[in-house]
Amino acid sequence: MSHPSHPAPPAPSAPSPGRRRATTLVLAPALALTTALAGCADARTAENTGSAEDTGNAGNEPPTASLPDPTGPSPVGTTTFHLADTEREDPWVGGDRELMVTLWYPTASDDGERAPYLTEAEAEATLTELGIEDLPAEALTGVGTHSSPEAPPSGSGLPLVLFSPGAGLSRTWAGALAEELASHGFAVAGIDHRHEAAPVEFPDGLVDRCEGCQAEDWELGGITRAADVTFLLDELEAGRAWEASSSLDTTGVGMIGHSWGGAAVAQTLLDEERVSAGLNLDGPYYGAQLEGGIDKPLALLANDQGRPWEGWDERWAGLTGWRQWIRVTDSGHSNALDRGVLMDQFGLRDLLTPDQWRAQFGDLDPEHGLQLVRDYSVGLFDHHLRGGEQPILDDPQSVHPELVVVGPETG
Repeated sequence: MSHPSHPAPPAPSAPSPGRRRATTLVLAPALALTTALAGCADARTAENTGSAEDTGNAGNEPPTASLPDPTGPSPVGTTTFHLADTEREDPWVGGDRELMVTLWYPTASDDGERAPYLTEAEAEATLTELGIEDLPAEALTGVGTHSSPEAPPSGSGLPLVLFSPGAGLSRTWAGALAEELASHGFAVAGIDHRHEAAPVEFPDGLVDRCEGCQAEDWELGGITRAADVTFLLDELEAGRAWEASSSLDTTGVGMIGHSWGGAAVAQTLLDEERVSAGLNLDGPYYGAQLEGGIDKPLALLANDQGRPWEGWDERWAGLTGWRQWIRVTDSGHSNALDRGVLMDQFGLRDLLTPDQWRAQFGDLDPEHGLQLVRDYSVGLFDHHLRGGEQPILDDPQSVHPELVVVGPETG
């Protein structure tokens, strides 16, 4: 359940005392995984294993899969919109800088209708790129979500959390994380930065190529994404992005980033005063993201595969506010995403070798690995945006033994 193969980010810097660094290329956010998926899918087709039994499909009904249930008390609503910044040029292909944004938020209105997981065009493109012929597009569009489309938000002053995905990945793959936060009273804005996510459907058609990945200017991408956040917040505050944007609190915003999105989190904390707390999900920091101190809360959830990213030690030393570095025991690079859960449910785990699976999802049960990230995210932003007391921050291992504190004790 990944996207087209693109060049991986540069190799990590030399080892620093006290913490191991990888000596080979760090896996890009599921980009290297795609080649393996496509190759295994081709082999699977050649072996004539594309039967209904392989995907759990009995008869003509498409196989089914669902996101994990949210654990909070609020039903979840969702809406999606497109934004174009006519005053900024896209750094990869020129023209206006464009975003696709999905909002998840608490609602009091639940009529039982559920939002599709992917659009039909996105689903078809995803399956084509992976060479998977025995899974219909309806299986991906019909993944069970827990969000009511266009339901009105409940209350006002909803704390806002932003999500920036990894290179070549879409906001959609963080749906379970977003729904969890929304069920606990947060609004979540998932951002697809055009030409950095694929396949993603925009109003003028499908973007199926990550031009930013081809350029390999990861530092520039972090800078550009921070500017995207400023543009999005401006549009929300002006009421131009969403008719119900007055229900959002944009004065103290949280931000989550996976992989390349983690670099964007650090850059945004440096550049945008309205973003006041961040969470890096196993992502790197490049030159611009290491310049200057950050006095705002920033947490890192790191993989347990011995693959530290570039810039971790340097950025850690420049954090002057609240900070926490967590190694998630037995985790991989992408436990925060829905992909592992959905691959399991669709019976597609065997498309990866054990080493490929471990690099992305570790040795954790996929749903449990995702829940660790969901629980920590709720705790982090409840504390830093709403002032809640959270044992998962005070003593993470007492809540989940897998959440091992690397710093500040040893930082």
